Amino acid sequence: MINPTEVNSLIKLLDDPDSEIFSHVHEKLLSYGPEAIHYLESAFEEAFDPIQQERIANLVHEIQFGTLKNDLKLWYQSGAFDLLQGILIVNRYQYPDLDEQKVINQIEAIKRDIWLQMMNEASPVEQVKLINHVFYSIHGFSGNTSNHRDPQNSYISQVLESKKGNQISLAIIYSIIAQKLDVPVFGVNLPQHFILAYLDESRETEFEGGVLFYINAFNKGFIFGRRDVDMFLKQLNLKFDKQFYEPCSNADIIKRVLRNLISAYEHLGSSEKVDELNELLGIFEPGEQEN
Repeated sequence: MINPTEVNSLIKLLDDPDSEIFSHVHEKLLSYGPEAIHYLESAFEEAFDPIQQERIANLVHEIQFGTLKNDLKLWYQSGAFDLLQGILIVNRYQYPDLDEQKVINQIEAIKRDIWLQMMNEASPVEQVKLINHVFYSIHGFSGNTSNHRDPQNSYISQVLESKKGNQISLAIIYSIIAQKLDVPVFGVNLPQHFILAYLDESRETEFEGGVLFYINAFNKGFIFGRRDVDMFLKQLNLKFDKQFYEPCSNADIIKRVLRNLISAYEHLGSSEKVDELNELLGIFEPGEQEN
């Protein structure tokens, strides 16, 4: 158990001009982990000294970032099965105090609205058209075309609030809802564009991997075929690669979200955020992020 008197005494020493004392106090408070946050936040509200305030804020962020990093590592090492859990961990980077149950409830509400209209005998195309109707027409989701590089497009809590997102965040929400309804829709890691694939391994399809057709979550759930992917890759001068046509792993999806965030913060000149997000990317790609 944490000793409140000891913690509060240490917090008071955070503005000590002696760098050795500050370093010792900083390390000690850091070692308490998340338990110290409540005391640090209370002290922040009472602090008048800007140096102390800044040091408290930095320490709270350091503790929260360390926890987030461990959570992401655990999620990945445990098999990265739950995409919603993975994207909520990333969301904590910007919104550490968010009530995550709210996000889960928002997703459940959209799922319920689709489920109420879902017919058992509906064909795959009919299922997708129904999801599209509820997701885009009733709930009002759309691609953020005017401010595509905004980092907020990558945080699920913000996308659910604003109803606007980038290709990957809309595709993530769409596929999570579809899978909760037993509709086999999964993400495909296409270069420069993240799309969805409807899988049906029980039928003969026009290509391997059991993909019946593709869905563009950024463009109101537009349905298209393999030839469109061929054309898109041709425009980019890219050779055929199986991974551009077939579903990718949840870990690949989260890596792409992190890369999008890195690019967004580079554009804004937020070098500290870029460094931290590269550290998170390093969980998936040891050594690579240093290049």
